[in-house]
Amino acid sequence: MQPERRDSARDSGLPEGKITTVEMHTGGEPVRIVTGGYPPVLGDTILDKRRYARERLDHLRKMLIFEPRGHHDMYGVIPVEPDHPDADLAVLFMHNEGYSTMCGHAVIALGRYAVDTGIVAPTVPLTAVDIQCPCGLVRAMVEVARTPAGFRSGSVTFESVPSFAFALDAETQVPGIGNVRFDIGYGGAFYAILPAGSVGLDLSSSPLRDIVEISDRIAKAVQAAIDLDHPDDPDLAFLYGTILTDGGTGKDAPSTNVCVFAEREVDRSPTGSGVSARMATQRARGEVAIEEQCLFRSMTGSVFRARVLRPEKAGRFDAARIEVAGRAFYSGTSTFTIEENDEIGRGFVLRP
Repeated sequence: MQPERRDSARDSGLPEGKITTVEMHTGGEPVRIVTGGYPPVLGDTILDKRRYARERLDHLRKMLIFEPRGHHDMYGVIPVEPDHPDADLAVLFMHNEGYSTMCGHAVIALGRYAVDTGIVAPTVPLTAVDIQCPCGLVRAMVEVARTPAGFRSGSVTFESVPSFAFALDAETQVPGIGNVRFDIGYGGAFYAILPAGSVGLDLSSSPLRDIVEISDRIAKAVQAAIDLDHPDDPDLAFLYGTILTDGGTGKDAPSTNVCVFAEREVDRSPTGSGVSARMATQRARGEVAIEEQCLFRSMTGSVFRARVLRPEKAGRFDAARIEVAGRAFYSGTSTFTIEENDEIGRGFVLRP
């Protein structure tokens, strides 16, 4: 087993000598929110800022996400200046491969964070927080209670960007598996969605390494076989990952799914944008009606609640606004530094 080294600029890029963060998790999936020390992320639009971070500041993503400060499945958030007039805050999402366009589990955490830090003034019983994500403006509704010690935030519900089924019952050949049938759904990011049983897996008993390996093979095969497009911007048109399901719809009992995204990263939560994509494909199949509630469970046992709010159009696609609800928790704060000549400390990943 050899360390996977990640090259970076020799300058640490820390203008204040440190980066501070608030640590949270949603259903077990980490959310590392940068609170200070990050250099300005430049660009006229949020997608411009995403490109700037990828091209000019990626050494900082590697330092925060990879070992020795993180791990292969770490996830983080970089607050940036919003360019949307209605946004209370704007963010970039970062992971082991780069920068995603949407992240529901992070939005749930950011809703609490925005209320608790005073970015948005708390109101009882619900506080609206408008978050500009690379895929568009997402509204989070945060439960807030007044206590003798002050306001206390709780569960968070967010309304997706328009979500839609890009393809139903698409097929492609996957190495080592054969012909695979899948749906492609968009919920702020694109996913290939299929029952685990259709590729010989059982989410309750198959080893996680097998789930990851097959999910990654499917994602790479779909990326090679199918050209995606999005009506808003070509930067949104890429397959983010694979979602394997237990075959249920989540209406009668929680439906389990496992999302493998980016570079073989496993989501510990039910995946907020993935739930939006699943609901969009289920609606396209006639399996779920407007206002009908579904429950989705992750490998940790955490559950997101979802429902279709209303139909919409997204270019040529019949889309819908999906509501997703979950709970995030604080797990600590961090201050990160890097010493001169610490090449290992710039970020590496050990993988079996």
